[in-house]
Amino acid sequence: MKKKRDVLFLCQFFYPEYISSALLPFETAVALREDGLSVGALCGYPMEYRSGEQVPLREQVDGVDIRRVRYIQLSRAGFLGRLVNYFSFTFMVLLHLGELAASRCVVVYSNPPILPWIASWAKALFGTKLVFVAYDLYPEVATVMGTLGKGNPITKLMEHINKVVFRRADQIVALSGEMKDYIVQNRCTTEDRVVVIPNWYPEEEIQEPEENPFRQAANGRFTVAYFGNMGTMQDMQTILDAVRELKNDPDFFFLFAGHGNKMQALKKCVEEEEIENIVIHDFLHGQTFKAALAASSAALICLEKGVTGLCVPSKTYCYMMQGLPLVAIMDECDIVRDVRAGAGVWVRNGEAGLLAEKLRAMRADPASAARMGAVSRELYRKKYTREGCTRQYTQLFRSILD
Repeated sequence: MKKKRDVLFLCQFFYPEYISSALLPFETAVALREDGLSVGALCGYPMEYRSGEQVPLREQVDGVDIRRVRYIQLSRAGFLGRLVNYFSFTFMVLLHLGELAASRCVVVYSNPPILPWIASWAKALFGTKLVFVAYDLYPEVATVMGTLGKGNPITKLMEHINKVVFRRADQIVALSGEMKDYIVQNRCTTEDRVVVIPNWYPEEEIQEPEENPFRQAANGRFTVAYFGNMGTMQDMQTILDAVRELKNDPDFFFLFAGHGNKMQALKKCVEEEEIENIVIHDFLHGQTFKAALAASSAALICLEKGVTGLCVPSKTYCYMMQGLPLVAIMDECDIVRDVRAGAGVWVRNGEAGLLAEKLRAMRADPASAARMGAVSRELYRKKYTREGCTRQYTQLFRSILD
């Protein structure tokens, strides 16, 4: 009888895609492989978030056996497109249940939100161990923002899936303390089965190019950066209102880059209102992103009011790695506690005037901003390095498999 692999990663995005929901599972898989476990991945075929040549359906990378499945991939800008992608990918995974049966443990991520249901079947049918990593909590991320109603059939389906998945999971990974609290209070599980392991960013020394186009565009101004998702859960309105207050201030430059369903509306407002001290790029990655990060003076992170515990802005950790002061717009949470420990400044949702005032103060006192950046960097090294966080994953899987 063929020996089962130790761990199978089940996720929509994986290597060589460059978004965080692909990079983090891959780096976890590599860490487990380096720890001596046999590791595979069943994932979607990369389309939107990759560059370079076509990739094979099967390959081995850094000791991780990767199997990719093709599925319908519509634009993710709209809810219907994402829904079709979710169901299409999940159906293709269902056709490959044998991959799950051939594994001692399956680790599944919350995106797409119906995928963990399939992993829970593997637990019931084949006795595989099940680890669920909650990047976002559904259906709340949709119901809180009004994308789905509480009586919607999809909402009811997700509530059923949650009951099954959280009851069967051997271990649940939450990204923050407040997410763990929410899971324990609102899901069919117990506190001892939920562990907090935050996301991370690899520690690296970013070499800024001699001619950095982002720094040239800033032309000596204080550069306030926003990178990543500009979607349903992000409070782009408070940020936009603060940009409006500072649009005629010659000391400020805003550098935005990312994706999400609020990005086009933001671009439209900037164009119609002729805000000239802001540039908005599409998603940046690789050396281009590193150049943008190196040109930044401070970094914005935000969540809509009422969504604390449902998701965590993952770009926070690259800002901290770079030693940037954080500018947080959200409810009280783990990130805000880091900010209040000296890593930056914090305002609540809707406080655009206060946000503009704090940015002015940061610009006027470079020494204070530098101290915030130093605290940000130190907290990163203590809590959010790749080595430290993936070590927690290896310990978790060793305890489950042993």
